Parts: sequence; structure tokens; C-alpha cells
Amino acid sequence: MSSKRYTFELARSPQDVRAYYRLRQAIFCEEQGLFDDHDEDNIDAIAYPIIAVENDVIAGKKIVGVVRIYEEKSRHWYGGRLGVHPDYRRVGRIGKGLIYKAVTTANTWGCDRFLATVQLQNVRFFRRQHWESIQEISVCDRPHHLMEADLDFYPPGNELRPVLSSGALKVS
Repeated sequence: MSSKRYTFELARSPQDVRAYYRLRQAIFCEEQGLFDDHDEDNIDAIAYPIIAVENDVIAGKKIVGVVRIYEEKSRHWYGGRLGVHPDYRRVGRIGKGLIYKAVTTANTWGCDRFLATVQLQNVRFFRRQHWESIQEISVCDRPHHLMEADLDFYPPGNELRPVLSSGALKVS
């Protein structure tokens, strides 16, 4: 087991995928009220879920953050549904680590442009992570910014791209 307290990885096991969706539902439906029963949509069929994992020697593995990435068209990627468990938001590195993992992963798989819609209260944080606001927009009747990552700050890594089949990562 890694000695790192937090790791950022693709959600691959059925347990991790279920925890990924549960945390998204808790953040975007229960806490923020952006969606009623669930926040799942047709993008989830083509998206790669990424999780932030707390590795505690005593408590074990706990999913503490989520984000998804998907290729809208060739070499044009989006990130979305970035969320951190409320108990881990003050840590500061969870959101930053998720953003870094999302963009470097897409960059590894062939990315010329990486965009995300960012809630207004998070725009400053993203700017500090080398993102630029392109346009103010409204999502779910709330102010957001369409933002673009500076890919020079997010070098490609070595993450292998798994093969996706329709709904393959959605686990009941």
C-alpha cells in the first residue's frame, strides 16, 4: 500500500464506481440541490470517473473527491462534476489533485483543449490552478464560468486509457 495519504486515480472497481456516484449524489443533489434525485446523465456513458482516495492505515480506503473527464470530440476534452466531501474541503489539496489528475490524464490520451464549467465561487481557485475564464454562463440557473486549462502546466503522464463500452463504468 502506498504511503501517500491521498491518491488520485481512475475509478475501476465496482465498489469505487458506486462510491463515486454516491459522493456525486451527496454533493450535487443533497447538499447543493442542483439536481433532484440524481445527477447522472448521458455523458456518464462516455466519461471516465476519477476519484480522490484517502489511504488511512487504520480506517482503510475512503473516497473523498470525484471528477469526470470525457472527450467531446477528437482531442477536445471536458471535465465536470468535480466535488470534494465536505469533511475534506479545508485540506486544500483534494480539489487541486483532482484537477491535476483530470487534465494530465486527458493530456496523456491526446488533448489539445481541456474545458470545464466552473461554479462562480470556484473561479478564483481554478485561476490559481492555471485556468482562464472564457465566458460567463448559467448552469442549472446558477452562475458558472466556462474555463480552459493551460495545458503547458499539465504535462502528459503514463495513464493507460481503458476501453469504454456504453455504460461500462456505471455499476448498480
